[in-house]
Amino acid sequence: MNEKFIPLSVPSFQGNELKYVSNCIETEWVSTAGEYVDRFEKEFARYVGSKYAVACSNGTAALHISLILAGVSSEDEVIIPTVTFIAPVNTIRYIDASPIFMDCDEYLNIDVEKTKIFCEEECHFNGTYLINKKSGKKVKAIIPVHIFGHPVRIDELMKLSKKYNLKIIEDSTESLGSYYTKGDFKDKKTGTIGDLGCFSFNGNKIITTGGGGMLVTDNKEFAEKAKYLTTQAKDDPVYYVHNEVGYNYRMTNLQAALGVAQLEKIEKYIEIKRKNFILYKEAIDNIEGLSLIDEPEYAFSNFWMYSLVVEEEKYGKNRDELLKALSEAKIQTRPLWKLNHTQKPFEIFEALDMENSEKTYKKILNIPCSVNIREEDITRITGVLK
Repeated sequence: MNEKFIPLSVPSFQGNELKYVSNCIETEWVSTAGEYVDRFEKEFARYVGSKYAVACSNGTAALHISLILAGVSSEDEVIIPTVTFIAPVNTIRYIDASPIFMDCDEYLNIDVEKTKIFCEEECHFNGTYLINKKSGKKVKAIIPVHIFGHPVRIDELMKLSKKYNLKIIEDSTESLGSYYTKGDFKDKKTGTIGDLGCFSFNGNKIITTGGGGMLVTDNKEFAEKAKYLTTQAKDDPVYYVHNEVGYNYRMTNLQAALGVAQLEKIEKYIEIKRKNFILYKEAIDNIEGLSLIDEPEYAFSNFWMYSLVVEEEKYGKNRDELLKALSEAKIQTRPLWKLNHTQKPFEIFEALDMENSEKTYKKILNIPCSVNIREEDITRITGVLK
């Protein structure tokens, strides 16, 4: 039997996507102006519970602008986890600042305890800024990344933020719809707790605009400046006067039309993601040496990705051998990103104790998680795992 290919994560268009995109074409509003951009921003802000939302060309653009708004500049430092897609680390370098890499916890998120130890023992606070004793530089911000949809331990980070005047820029590019069920921020969604939050609508995310991102904040000044900077910092739209360096970071009306339609389905998509996680878990719990990373006990996850932990000694195969076996069965999987503190552009920057990350890195394999994956596909995948 010729089995079909099962991709890792692909879009699902089950609603008004064609209708809204067709409307853009019919009205000839297809570029960075049009009703869908404004509508997407308003409806997105309402959904996540933020006062303001600014649509961007991608999640990386949202992160870049957020760092500028947070006052991070050349010679400053930003705390960031080593376990993350490379984009947020790149944005730190865009502004000539330096990353300080932090280890991960059991959910692959930033290790809050080690972050706290770094701030308290490796730095001193001069009353205005946190100063890294080793480099003498100001530590201006933390970028916690909600890895694969699982919310970070935000309560402790917000306390550090208040104590040491650190801006919190939440990288929520993978966690749209995830929220806290306990703690100081119970019922609040990821991306709305720190000073700024950033989202991505890349083709593999839980909702997509093909490409695109969103910056959210409750700070009106930040929101206005974000819109200004993402539209080339235009001070006079008639005579094209620009008083600052701006960026061509706006989302198109076509993309926003997709986004409006996709956002209408977000709760259904999360419901499907969570149901499929349970189907996977019921099967995988019976396979010695394999387990899935579950949501933290303090949070509700959108389960963007399903992360399989492969214990070679018990399972009999290592991660890469399992990846190969699944690939031969026409099932696409993805290992964890190469740890960022080991990436060539970032080897020179400070990295704290990475025991957890280095131990976990070779064990993680993400398995197919598309919204439109079928129950028989999951049965086939778990059959190969056995």
